[in-house]
Amino acid sequence: MAELHDRLRGKVREAAGRDPEPTAAVIDSQSVKADAVVGASSRGYDGGKKINGRRRHLICDTLGLLLMIHVSAGDVTDRQAATNMLPALAGRFPTITKVWADGGYTGTLITWALAVLHLVLTVIKRSGDTSGFVVLPRRWCVERSFAWLLRSRRLVRDYERRPDSGEAMIRWSMTMLMIRRLAGPARGRSARTAA
Repeated sequence: MAELHDRLRGKVREAAGRDPEPTAAVIDSQSVKADAVVGASSRGYDGGKKINGRRRHLICDTLGLLLMIHVSAGDVTDRQAATNMLPALAGRFPTITKVWADGGYTGTLITWALAVLHLVLTVIKRSGDTSGFVVLPRRWCVERSFAWLLRSRRLVRDYERRPDSGEAMIRWSMTMLMIRRLAGPARGRSARTAA
């Protein structure tokens, strides 16, 4: 299924007037509650969000299309997951040279990504004087991707016993989204009766 997903992503990018292979990416994570079937070995407590469950670490392109997904226990930090995901990203997508992230990816990760992987990791922080909802440059791409995923009822909560099954469900959801996008707008009843 991963190969089908990747081919569809290339087609969607071409339909949007982009190269099939991306040159920039956005990384973030989302904490979701875990169902009772999720074992203690693959779940954890995210103290920042106060959620007992799993974390979905997602890397997407600037169109919001999935490049990489990693489902982990809720107590795995953004930096820990990025240390594993960024080398795989650089190996799979050698055209990517820039990655945007939020404040959870600060520290030595930035210099390590540049020195070892030749990736420019840019942290976009929210300014301290703003309150309420503010759209942040480039970070909104990955937040929109998380919103797309939550439109799939199965992904509102983590129901999978194994993390790799959760990753497969996320790929499936993004595959369905890309198929709909390539198929074009659905024809309604009025369009059928007028013809």
